[in-house]
Amino acid sequence: MNFENIIIEKENAISTITINRPTKLNALNKATIEELHQAFKSLNEDKETRVIIITGSGEKAFVAGADISEFASFSTSEGAQLAAKGHELLFDFVQNMKKPVIAAVNGFALGGGLELAMASHFRVASDNAKMGLPEVTLGVIPGYGGTQRLPQLVGKGRAMEMIMTAQMIDAQTALNYGLVNHVVTQEELLTFTIGIASKIAKNSPNAIKEAIVAVNDNFKDGVNGFETEIKNFGACFGTADFIEGTTAFLEKRKAEFK
Repeated sequence: MNFENIIIEKENAISTITINRPTKLNALNKATIEELHQAFKSLNEDKETRVIIITGSGEKAFVAGADISEFASFSTSEGAQLAAKGHELLFDFVQNMKKPVIAAVNGFALGGGLELAMASHFRVASDNAKMGLPEVTLGVIPGYGGTQRLPQLVGKGRAMEMIMTAQMIDAQTALNYGLVNHVVTQEELLTFTIGIASKIAKNSPNAIKEAIVAVNDNFKDGVNGFETEIKNFGACFGTADFIEGTTAFLEKRKAEFK
């Protein structure tokens, strides 16, 4: 597929999506969101891809927010539709991917950028990363999941403070808050993230898919995550991955999942 705003690279079962709008600090406009949707959808179905990394081009920004010029004149109904469509095409779509998505956060991750990172399954940050939700300075609230995912990750009090002050936090604070899993230098970011992705890629793709569903269900209203875990645990027993994994263990060799 040919894209104008993103680049996809594949190597050793790991696909890296790079948002490539450096002159706009990789801001998310409608076209970029649509391209990201198509890319994630394609990689979700790609048998050769087992892990996906999402990052931004250049050293300044992962994604420095949404493209404000596109919605500055929107009505209330248009604003609601903007958020709903964004959830459908990208943010909820990424969270519910069957394959792990790791955000490699380089530089600024603001507004929609932080929301994209939070929709990913976990995050690694460069030591120059800055993260925040500045939407209230524009007279709106975070509309791509920020009010929901940030409290899940850092707790209600910290999320309230970040949203209401609109202040950025640095990478070390994000690590202390549990917003990111690791902080490394800018130069090490992709190599380090690929290292984690490589470990994941060696494990059962089916088991990882079922685990993602079970973990996500814990955060859904009206859904019992324990029941999902029991159901998905049982479903694993009927798969080729389970046969290979248990056979390899008993034969004292490393499993090779196809």
